[in-house]
Amino acid sequence: MATTINDFSKSFKGGVRANLFTCNVSGPGLADRSTEFHCKGTSIPASTIGNIDVPFLGRQLKVPGDRTYADWTVTMFNDENMSLHAGFEKWMFDIQNHGMNHQALGPNEVYGRGTVTQLARTGKALVTYDIEIYPTEVAAIDLAWDSNDAVEEYAVTFAVNWWVPKVGGLGTGAGNTSGDDAVKWSIGGSLDSDGNAAATGRVSISL
Repeated sequence: MATTINDFSKSFKGGVRANLFTCNVSGPGLADRSTEFHCKGTSIPASTIGNIDVPFLGRQLKVPGDRTYADWTVTMFNDENMSLHAGFEKWMFDIQNHGMNHQALGPNEVYGRGTVTQLARTGKALVTYDIEIYPTEVAAIDLAWDSNDAVEEYAVTFAVNWWVPKVGGLGTGAGNTSGDDAVKWSIGGSLDSDGNAAATGRVSISL
């Protein structure tokens, strides 16, 4: 346990900075449009494992339930040609037409990918979150004659099917990365006699 500020300084080592990150979104309507340099802010995505209360003789046994994923929001600077904004609008238009109850995209074509990478102060990728998404809201852009010296911005909210953290960035393998300080993890699985996937429940983590 640290007892002096010097002990604390040696152990704390500065922490991770919230302004060191990269974010990319790809999907229908965003072809050849890079979002990386227009993303003002976002968040590391959240998820929740539900809880099932099982009664037994007046007590409650806590049993893990299903995982749910919170919506993910990205705040974008509006580019000069509004091409990114138009791309998000086109993506939503192809999911649900403005004038009629019509969907131009197939059931599996509505989804895109988001990635958010936390960077160290050296520029090294610490962890990248790979997220399957589709947009549910492109927020309004406020306009005003007295709004000077500011770049327009807007928020895009996405529904999330799943996300996977990949330590060290989007490398190959089950989130593994090289280096002595890397965190390595894997999830085991198998197939039953009918060819269906069956999780073994084995998770291994090594430092």
